[in-house]
Amino acid sequence: MNLSTAAVTVLTTADPAEKVRLSRRFAEEWCTGAISQPVAAPLPDRPARPTEPQLLPVRDMPPRRKGGSAAGRTALVHALAHIELNAIDLSWDIVARFGSDMPKEFSDDWVQVADDEARHFDMLSHLLESQGSRYGALPAHDGLWQSSQDTAHDLAARLAVVPLVLEARGLDVTPAMILNLRKFGDDAAADALQIIHDDEITHVAAGRRWFEYVCAEKGLEPIPTWQTLVKTYFKGSLKRPFNEVSRSKAGFAAAFYEPIAD
Repeated sequence: MNLSTAAVTVLTTADPAEKVRLSRRFAEEWCTGAISQPVAAPLPDRPARPTEPQLLPVRDMPPRRKGGSAAGRTALVHALAHIELNAIDLSWDIVARFGSDMPKEFSDDWVQVADDEARHFDMLSHLLESQGSRYGALPAHDGLWQSSQDTAHDLAARLAVVPLVLEARGLDVTPAMILNLRKFGDDAAADALQIIHDDEITHVAAGRRWFEYVCAEKGLEPIPTWQTLVKTYFKGSLKRPFNEVSRSKAGFAAAFYEPIAD
């Protein structure tokens, strides 16, 4: 099996638990050399999804509940699990879509990210079960895959938006979630979010490293190129405040994002 075939297998698997199992298996097989280098291959426009949760436009999502209630904390964990499920597919998509034209280390990094995201989803799924719920029990919004479709033609754009906007934003907002969860005595959820936050530092670092590699290959300056791509492909605005400590650990300098932030 080559890595593109493995990636497409994950992308076309609808059941979340099986998607996790395959992701973790293929990541291990890639590390041991049992899976060969990626090759150019046709990819699905959208990953396979289970019948639940119900996917809604962002504008139709129910209002977020207060974090102090058990229902509110369950809704938060469910929303994060949905993000992690999409992140599994985004990681395999970038490997299969762009890996054949990049050094092996590119695939090494994004297979590791896929494995991390699978582990995160599994952790959150079990947390939901411990709260008397399950993934799919609540509606989720359907905007997360849009960034993949919008940047399918351009690796620099994909890196600029997915790890360096969406995952970097996770670094900004997660510490406050952790504090709030601990405030209400939900240490299990807080501990899970801390693991996710710390892993996402390495994901943002990988995004920054490969974005700068692509820019160097094209003779482009990274900072103005990133700002142009974000203005072009990111449907939203960069909101202060930023978690400068975690962003700096990822090597993602404020010079990139401060000039275009709101």
